Amino acid sequence: MSNADKVLIAASEHILTITFNRPDKLNALDPESYHLLAQALHRLQHDDDLRVGIIQANGKHFTAGLELDKWAPLFAQGQALAVAEGEIDPYGIAGEILTKPLVIAAQGLCYTSGLELLLNSDIRLATAQTRFAQLEVQRGIYPCGGGTVRLPEEIGWARAQRYLLTGDEFSGQQAYDWGMLTELCEAQQLQARARELALKVAAAAPLGVQAALKSAKIARLHGDNAALAQVFEDMPKVMSSEDAAEGVRSFMERRAAAFKGR
Repeated sequence: MSNADKVLIAASEHILTITFNRPDKLNALDPESYHLLAQALHRLQHDDDLRVGIIQANGKHFTAGLELDKWAPLFAQGQALAVAEGEIDPYGIAGEILTKPLVIAAQGLCYTSGLELLLNSDIRLATAQTRFAQLEVQRGIYPCGGGTVRLPEEIGWARAQRYLLTGDEFSGQQAYDWGMLTELCEAQQLQARARELALKVAAAAPLGVQAALKSAKIARLHGDNAALAQVFEDMPKVMSSEDAAEGVRSFMERRAAAFKGR
């Protein structure tokens, strides 16, 4: 398999679909796959025709996490998850931050880096049987893709520590009940539902979507007051846009809006 075939990239209807394609390796991310993912996210961010991304996987499993034997030398050199020019960190920790929404669809195993990738996405789908785990402590390391921060935010401190400190699994049903997931789907409908929701996002006004996501992320990272203060700086640009005018026209004319992202 060529490097390019490890992660499939397809763009249509304003959606960039990123598909892990190493089912024989449980879709574990080797360094080449990681950088293909990072490059795809950079494309999503900087292509004005793209409004939303989907991350999904072929086969029975979303990902078993990093392929550790391939990553061990890089970790030892302190070069682990660094991104290069033309890439965006999939875990949202360093460098440029993605400002367009991500839909993620996880089935089967969603371990370690896969769970951290999900925690850095926006609309999250899984099956009730999806198996999540931050099992790094069982491998002599610890989560370095944001799991130690985001999992407690999502499911509560005490519950998160129970899984971070043991590496035990929890299910998609548990994750949904705890508020970590958007929806549960049957496995055969998972990717279709991800695209259905992505199309809904893509049909909305891009400037409004990105402003809403930005505000929510500021609140999460810096608190409610910081987000509310930024609203009044960002609102004039959005309200004076062509899309805002189109939104009003479409309402008055009782038709679907045709947004251009301008």
